Amino acid sequence: MSGRIPRQFIDDVIARTDIVEIIDQRVRLKKAGKNYQACCPFHNEKSPSFTVSQEKQFYHCFGCGAHGNAISFLMDYENLEFVDAIEELADFHHLEVPREQTKGGTKQPNRAQQQSDYELMEAATQLYRQQLKSHANKDSVIEYLKGRNLSGETVRAFHIGYAPPEWDTLYKQFGTNQSQRAQLNDLKLTNQSDNGRQYDFFRDRIMFPIRDKRGRVIGFGGRVMGDGSPKYLNSPETRIFHKGRELYGLYEAKQASAKIEQILIVEGYMDVVALAQHNINYAVASLGTSTTPEHIQTLFRTTTKVICCYDGDRAGRDAAWRALENALPYLKDGVELKFLFLPDGEDPDSLVNKEGKEAFESRYVDAQTLTDFFFEKLHQQVDATSDAGKAAFVAKAKPLLDKIPSDFYRESIMNKLAMTVNRTAEELSRYFEKPQQTLKPQESFKVTPMRRAVGLLLQYPTLANAIPFKPALRKVDIPGFALLIDIQESILQQPNTTTASLIEKWREKPEGNYLNQLAIWQHNIDEEMIENEFVDTFHHLENMYLQKTYDSLLLKQKTQGLSKEEYLIVNSLLAALKSSKKDPTLTD
Repeated sequence: MSGRIPRQFIDDVIARTDIVEIIDQRVRLKKAGKNYQACCPFHNEKSPSFTVSQEKQFYHCFGCGAHGNAISFLMDYENLEFVDAIEELADFHHLEVPREQTKGGTKQPNRAQQQSDYELMEAATQLYRQQLKSHANKDSVIEYLKGRNLSGETVRAFHIGYAPPEWDTLYKQFGTNQSQRAQLNDLKLTNQSDNGRQYDFFRDRIMFPIRDKRGRVIGFGGRVMGDGSPKYLNSPETRIFHKGRELYGLYEAKQASAKIEQILIVEGYMDVVALAQHNINYAVASLGTSTTPEHIQTLFRTTTKVICCYDGDRAGRDAAWRALENALPYLKDGVELKFLFLPDGEDPDSLVNKEGKEAFESRYVDAQTLTDFFFEKLHQQVDATSDAGKAAFVAKAKPLLDKIPSDFYRESIMNKLAMTVNRTAEELSRYFEKPQQTLKPQESFKVTPMRRAVGLLLQYPTLANAIPFKPALRKVDIPGFALLIDIQESILQQPNTTTASLIEKWREKPEGNYLNQLAIWQHNIDEEMIENEFVDTFHHLENMYLQKTYDSLLLKQKTQGLSKEEYLIVNSLLAALKSSKKDPTLTD
């Protein structure tokens, strides 16, 4: 589907959305006066500085400065693009996102291409599923899946399919013209040989569709049927698939449970599926990469307890250590990261099939805490029995501790480190002492009368009716007047406008950042005085304009002289200034 999303639809979605409901589903909010509060999800803190206004449909963190409307929150919290955030809200309200044809019938190539990519990946998924039912090899494939103890229900739940051994099954189905053939190649569904021949990328493999947070197929993992190599073949990176951001099984885990108490990170697709077969529906797998910072951030936004489940060999422990290092900056109070190492020769797939759900889950009791694994690994790297070794041990630990924002984890590791090197925690603290990482405060800006008027109108849209609408003031040679009138007109056209929808309307415009600052401006004006303050400020701005025009004409009279029309203007301006309740000489 091509074309832009109509502005009216965006306004409608914002108007339908309660930002408190959207945020509370992801960050537990508590009522605080007329607003809601929580510890900020965008930085680590002990006491809540994250405030959500239901009246303004706007959030703001007084600690890190994060702010915005429901769309901004989804973009930052879920790591979504703007259009994806709109579609997420539309799905929430069971709305279909309309598209408007651009001038001349031209398409929006990037967005249209992306939509077409998702459709093609879904079509490929269905083809692979159909092949599982109809290909000549279906009996052997189904027998293989049964041999892995997978039921038909589990196969259907994960949309598992089969890529046939023929070289061009997918290519023949979807590569009917040059554009489609190029798309197949771009999405790595096909490859191209040196002589230009195009052929299917996946052949004779069990196919595992990889879904993003919204359930769209973005790539595949293919497991070879026999003893071929490689055992697992993953989709290469494409314009819609980025391995370091995605986790196989996370979408399915969210479908299985509205609130995920814990997540188990495993290494392979089959591990995830085998665990789900035994009703362990909270396993995810990284996609042929180590657990990245983006993975950790996603996981801690989904749950508070993460267990890394790896083989007990050196490779498994090295992978666990990389996960630990990547997790350190995201360790906040209240989250838990543990490490479960399996017996030699076992993986989650084989083990859960041997011992069942209850016995497998009982192994979590023996999972190492982050602190225990941290010190086990350092002891393997440094001998801390001598004074030199103890110094090296501390030097090795220091850069790792410096990454941790959580006071609890820092203190826990610091206390154990002190015992390890026969020092007190106080002595180590002096060595570790460094300037506190303070968040950059919001830059202050001078609140001029114009900014006060715009800020108050932005935060209290009903004020648009408190002053007359004078479109001619757009032409006034005073910065900000045109914007003030534009905002007033927007509110008058849509009486139920909120701060959030106004911010959204100016998101991509040069004034957007300026309005964002004014939306979070603390005006410290008593509520009952807001309207008077706004009206007085507006009249003051009018007087500024009158005074400026009057002074300009007086100067011209002295240097060039005035026409009859200009004399009339001077007299009317003088009368207007004298009749004003405000001092006409007031300036900005």
